[in-house]
Amino acid sequence: MGIAPHGVPNIALIDGNNFYVSCERVFNPGLRDKPVVVLSNNDGCAVARSNEVKALGVKMGEPWFRLRELAQRHGIIALSSNYALYGDMSQRMMALLKRFGLRQEVYSIDECFLELHNAPPDPITQLGRTLRQEIANGLGLPVCVGIGATKTLAKLANHVAKKRGEYAGVCNFNGMMLTDLESLLAEIAVSEVWGVGAKGAERLRAMGVTQVLGLRQIGTRQLRQNRFSVVMERVVQELNGIPCLSLEEVSPPRQQIQATRSFGQPVYSKEELAEAVLTFLRRAVGRLRQQESVTGALHLFIQTNPFRAGEPQYCQGITLPLSTPTADELQLAQVVIEALSLLYRSGYAYHKAGVILMALESKHLVQGDLFTDVQAERKSTALMATLDALRQRFGPEIIHIAGEGVRRRWASRPGNRSPRYTTRWEELPVAYAG
Repeated sequence: MGIAPHGVPNIALIDGNNFYVSCERVFNPGLRDKPVVVLSNNDGCAVARSNEVKALGVKMGEPWFRLRELAQRHGIIALSSNYALYGDMSQRMMALLKRFGLRQEVYSIDECFLELHNAPPDPITQLGRTLRQEIANGLGLPVCVGIGATKTLAKLANHVAKKRGEYAGVCNFNGMMLTDLESLLAEIAVSEVWGVGAKGAERLRAMGVTQVLGLRQIGTRQLRQNRFSVVMERVVQELNGIPCLSLEEVSPPRQQIQATRSFGQPVYSKEELAEAVLTFLRRAVGRLRQQESVTGALHLFIQTNPFRAGEPQYCQGITLPLSTPTADELQLAQVVIEALSLLYRSGYAYHKAGVILMALESKHLVQGDLFTDVQAERKSTALMATLDALRQRFGPEIIHIAGEGVRRRWASRPGNRSPRYTTRWEELPVAYAG
């Protein structure tokens, strides 16, 4: 294989290592080399773990109350999630990386694909090392870089860069000889391939395909005989260096938008539940208008805490279709209150609720009908634009639906959240002279 020939793209996947924990360590160096876990809203479960915590066997999503004894024995430091900090650090990382690529696709808060500039003076593997160093120097964040001819190969190369110390955080499949690459792929479980999934890996193992090299060598006819979908065929093509997944420079509009939260304390009354779901609705509709979409259906769910087995349990949801797709939060507020009236049952300690906007479509493609009040539509659009402008200038909480209430006893209460160092003037880090 050798160095990728002219015309073969150098696609890199850059992925932050334990990203939430790493963001915390940037501003609190005392956390380095310590077992650290970042918890979800209301300090419910683990959403990020340092390597030291992973070594103790803590799984992603494990409830914190089950970890308390382990934490005391091993000195695990638990932090409340600080999404304002993580989101801002992510934006800074993506902006820095964009300078090195022809095209960029931000895949998640801590991952992005880059089509790298192939400058002769700077070989691609060395460019990967430069990327790591730039992010370390500029932001203090550790990342790994995987490089391949396709997105699937780049993601697999990133897995190798993370798991195998001999690559020092950068693995370039395009720079390997064919025999070396195949020897490496023969050692990697097929379940590690992006797009295979647990069920796909189980079906492949039943065929005798357990390692990535075997999947790479499998034929289309054999896949079809075993009733695999076209998705698996594309995975195999990508493993063979044939691009089937293009870089999405502009993220496609979401097909669903949801806002869900666990409550800071149990909620019993319908009135307090209404405050919560209206707040969630406003946040979801804000994202809906941001991507210039409208929703054709709304789903609401409410539930008790399943971990409290001694208490009465209730979990129910309902989907209400809309006669006309809309992004008007006042109209949708009426729908969500109607849905809550149908769902609510007294006598339960509610722990969580969520609003999901479904059947999304572009606001520019909505088909009107003979009964549409054009004047009312114009007023609604103008009002929503005014609300968005106010929130953009003064913050998302500057104006909201009256039914959201003021006290918000249900709101999440992070017990140990670090300061929002990069987005709040009053929480900037302070250096004192010795």
